[in-house]
This record gives sequence, structure tokens and C-alpha cells, in this order.
Amino acid sequence: MGNRNRATTAAAGSVLTVILLASGCGSEDADARTVTVRAAGAERAVGHGAGAGDGYGAAPDADAEADADAEGGAEAGSGSGSDPTDEDPAPAGKLAVREIPEVGSAVTDTDGGTLYRFDKDTAQPPRSNCEDACATLWPAVPADGAQAPAGIDAGLLGSVERSDGTRQLTLAGWPVYRYAKDTKPGDAKGEGVGGTWHALAADGGKAADGEETADGEEAADAGKESAPLSAVNDAKLGKLMVDAQGRTLYRFGKDSAWPMKFGCLDACLNTWKPAEPVEAEKAVGIPAGLVGSVERPDGTRQLTIDCWPVYLFTGDTAPGQTNGHGLQGLWFAVDDAGKKIPAAG
Repeated sequence: MGNRNRATTAAAGSVLTVILLASGCGSEDADARTVTVRAAGAERAVGHGAGAGDGYGAAPDADAEADADAEGGAEAGSGSGSDPTDEDPAPAGKLAVREIPEVGSAVTDTDGGTLYRFDKDTAQPPRSNCEDACATLWPAVPADGAQAPAGIDAGLLGSVERSDGTRQLTLAGWPVYRYAKDTKPGDAKGEGVGGTWHALAADGGKAADGEETADGEEAADAGKESAPLSAVNDAKLGKLMVDAQGRTLYRFGKDSAWPMKFGCLDACLNTWKPAEPVEAEKAVGIPAGLVGSVERPDGTRQLTIDCWPVYLFTGDTAPGQTNGHGLQGLWFAVDDAGKKIPAAG
């Protein structure tokens, strides 16, 4: 390639030609185009992101992750599962139906803590799919001691055995949870998290969708997949993009959109996983024109948003987490317009 490119090759890796499939990355009339992609130097980094200059952002250890998950939920006495390390979560006691602003009529426990259901569980038959780190952030409500007041059919209360042998309360077949970040009566910070968590209605449906019933549309929808790409509301960051499992999508400051450059290579990929492409028309709440894909140096394809490659962070261990946002001032969650969300402060 001559003298002109030798310095670039030595400093930033070889020049790679790929096909970018998108609707507006540098051209308005081509759906498939040839793009020169240059490594941005990250392949020279050593280790797993611990260095101050690599920008990879290593995943936190398990103890630190648990502490981060419980942020905002350490106050005792709310009865709403505010201590995620509690090995014996409190029973629900006498249930109630409360009107919660911007949510609707939701079921609460005896202390006013909002109760939730998870779209990836099933009601017929009852089954919980929230285990391990998920169960730390979303503690299962014990089955013992639950009472149904007026407004809740006692016949809808039941239980399901979890993998650890404990019994979890169910409502119309749906396993019932609290959210560790709800810290006081009336909090409903878990509503809509990851697009899969919802405050419970008295009939076992979703409080925010009052017209649905537990054995009608809800039962029919139980096996449907979540949207492969959607925008959800995060309490701290506002609207942000998540994948089908509710995992936050990030972009990297050492990548670039046009011309396309990959800054996350080799060791970086141990911590940041390229998101898989999706069909643009299946995205929910996101302009289809922002959704594309690019071929990486190893031949795999990666999802792009507004021409930027996007990644999943291995430090996010449950839906709705944003532990990668702002790491080393280089990694950012992406809003519903395809722009990076500024780091706090």
C-alpha cells in the first residue's frame, strides 16, 4: 500500500474492507456499500480493561455488582424487598390495590410495596425464570401469609416451587416479585424495566394495561418474544435502547460512525460483546432508518445504531442495568434517537 499507509498500519492495525448494511451511513441511495474500516488502536491494549488508557471497562466483581444492583434500596422497614441480601424476604401479608401515578391500579404488599410480574415467566403452568443475579434485584415474594382483601379474588392466589425449594407467591399463576430499588411505599421504579417487568394488576395482568386479563390476552401473549430492539424508560437516564432480553446497548468512543472504525477488538471483546443485528422493522419505539449492521474484522455481523456499532456489557447481569454507562468516559448508553446519553456529572 506504499509509504503513505505504513505508519497507519503500524499504529492502528491493518485496513479492512467490509460491507455496511444500513440506510443512511454516508449515502442516501445505497443499501449496501463498501466501507473502509480501520482498527482504532485498541488491539494493542493488554489485559481485561484494567488499564487507565484502554477504555474497555472491566466487568465488576460479583460483590460490587450486588452492591450496585441494590442502589437506592437499602432503607429498611418498607417491606418492599429493599435489602437484596436478605435471605428471608418478608411475606406479602395483606395485599391491597393502590392507585400509583403513571402506572395505574397496582397490587401492593402489606407495607405498600409494589408487586411485580416478569414477562419471561409463565402463568400456565406457573414458572419463574428469574434466578441468581436476577433474583437479587427482583426478590421473590414468599407464598406464606398472603391475604386477599376486597378487590382481589382470593382464588387467584397460589404458589410455585422455585429451583431452591422455596415457594413463591403467584397471582393468577404469575410469580410475584418485589424490586430492590423501590425504597418506600408507592414506589414503582420497576415498572417497564427492560420492557419485561410490570407492576401487577389485581387480576394478574399488567397494571399499566388495565384492559388486559390474566386468562385472556395475557395468557395468549405469555409465549411471545419481546421486541428484538426497543426503547425503554430508565429512571436515571431516560429513554434508552435495549435488546430482546432488556439488556442495555452501548456505543464506544474509540469507534467511529463514518468512516467506520472499530476501537473494540481482541481483549476488549472479553468485556464488551457486539450486539447481534436485528430486522429494522421489528424495532419498537426506534426509527427504522437508524437500524443497520456492519461486518466486523472476524467476519461476524454487528448491529449498528445511527451507523455506530453497539455492544452489550458483561457487567450488566440483569435486565435494566446500566453499569457500563460512562465507564472511562468512553462507553455510553444510546437514546431512542440513536444518540449517546451523556454521563452524569
